[in-house]
Amino acid sequence: MDWDKLRIFHAVADAGSLTHAGDVLHLSQSAVSRQIRALEESLNTTLFHRHARGLILTEQGELLFDATKSMTKRLDAAAARIRDSEEEVFGELRVTTTIGFGTLWLAPRLTKLYEKYPDLNIDLMLEEKVLDLPMREADVAIRMKEPSQADLIRKRLMSVRMRLYATPEYIQEHGAPERMSDLSAHRLICQNITSEQVGAGASFVQSLLADDVQSLLYVNNYFGVLQAVLHGLGIGVLPDYVTQDFPNLVRVLPDHELAEVPVFLAYPEELRQSKRIAAFRDFVQEEIISHRKQLAQKGNP
Repeated sequence: MDWDKLRIFHAVADAGSLTHAGDVLHLSQSAVSRQIRALEESLNTTLFHRHARGLILTEQGELLFDATKSMTKRLDAAAARIRDSEEEVFGELRVTTTIGFGTLWLAPRLTKLYEKYPDLNIDLMLEEKVLDLPMREADVAIRMKEPSQADLIRKRLMSVRMRLYATPEYIQEHGAPERMSDLSAHRLICQNITSEQVGAGASFVQSLLADDVQSLLYVNNYFGVLQAVLHGLGIGVLPDYVTQDFPNLVRVLPDHELAEVPVFLAYPEELRQSKRIAAFRDFVQEEIISHRKQLAQKGNP
């Protein structure tokens, strides 16, 4: 098949419109239409249903679009490897991690990375869904469990524990619970156990709810939980790394916590030589070392 026609087909399928695809490709609508028609003739099939609101892929079109998406991602990976053969660290690096870790730990520290590599552009994708690294949905991931895919390079960075925290002002006004059953007299701020999150975190919350907690505030990410805790709404379930940047938080019921959740950095095998990946990996590891030193100075495990 003609690669140029496939490129144009992919743009049309992605845009859902001949006009929009033409704008992206810097071609006229008629030129795009001719190329699509020629491709359909060469394949002896119809790739699009045409209607007033735009174009919809036929079943055969969907099959071809799946193939061109995979081709595009592989070509992007090849282009990234070629760019990374240069000595300088530059260009886009797509990083994915959870909303909590990304907003509360990673994003506040990126200043140091940009100071060292001003030509590096980070595309930070924060979501609980695990993106497919081999299919280049992202370049590098920080995940709260070990990746299961075999064709990934992975490195364990640290461990996280889920603990209970409140502000000194809240404790002064409402008192600190001395046993788990005392939580029933307080508002618990946490993620809903049905929301998408690390399974171990949901298990910890479920164990807390077993103690007949009457007042609840559910937030679908730890940034929101932290904000509610800082404003004195109650006692929050938070990852222990927040104490580095919010040292005034008071730990509640210190004998109760979630077992360690491992944190892994992972990236595709094909990006092993990437200068951008290496720069980001080294930056994260340096920040982890600094984090551990601060915890050790405070006497925290």
